[in-house]
Amino acid sequence: MGLAQWKIESVTIERKADEVYEYASNPANFAEWAASFCRSVKRIGEEWRIETPEGEMTLRFAEPNPYGIMDHYVRSEGGPERPNHARVVASGSGSRVIFTVFQAKDPLDREYAVNGRNVKEDLQRLKRVLEGE
Repeated sequence: MGLAQWKIESVTIERKADEVYEYASNPANFAEWAASFCRSVKRIGEEWRIETPEGEMTLRFAEPNPYGIMDHYVRSEGGPERPNHARVVASGSGSRVIFTVFQAKDPLDREYAVNGRNVKEDLQRLKRVLEGE
């Protein structure tokens, strides 16, 4: 089944894109800014584990890259890996963080609306953390 719907959430942050990318793509910082989804994060061996409202999951980010791609993937025990697509791009003297929220179910799905709202709140939290508010 193809993806039925998507929307973009974004935020402008008054920090250089490489600084935003370095912080936001580090799994150790995930709980600090993605608090609507991630309650805590820990590293076990080579794997990052996060505690979420849905239970414990693994977390991995795209390999470090010079393009600002900070896609991250979560997987519950025995479940499929779910992608979350995010980018950091330079914007004037600061940067813009762009997150694509996908929906694979009914367009009226309440979860889709909640996910979009949560992403928006998390991006605002990332802005506050990085701008020192």
